[in-house]
Amino acid sequence: MRIVIQRVTQASVTIDNQVKGEIGLGLLLLAGFTNDDTEEDLKWIANKVVQLRIFSDTDDKMNLSVQDVQGDLLVISQFTLYALTKKGNRPSYIQAAPPAVAIPLYERFVVMLEEALGKKVQTGEFGADMKVALLNDGPVTITIDSKNRE
Repeated sequence: MRIVIQRVTQASVTIDNQVKGEIGLGLLLLAGFTNDDTEEDLKWIANKVVQLRIFSDTDDKMNLSVQDVQGDLLVISQFTLYALTKKGNRPSYIQAAPPAVAIPLYERFVVMLEEALGKKVQTGEFGADMKVALLNDGPVTITIDSKNRE
């Protein structure tokens, strides 16, 4: 599993000109899944996201988590995080899990985030044509791959 985390002051996702999910202060997560992702991968990333200390404290040091600041989460599925670009100019997505595999992983990941955060998580719609708007705060953007735990 791969995610891109963006610390935001606001973010939203629109589908067919209707806002599907929106948050104020919090984290926008772009989440991609591959065929060999496990429950343990999902849990590790969910816990990492909720506990990651990337919000500023009173001394302006990144020392607080999304839980600490009572922030929100917006999760968007993004199979393009598994783009292979080594050959040619057209990315290949063969490493991205097909919908039959990815949808249950995505839904389970959202539930894990809700359990870890203790509140509802906003989402897009898997496979939909989504328009994502955000105001990146910092900017702070972090990538995490469950298979490369650096």
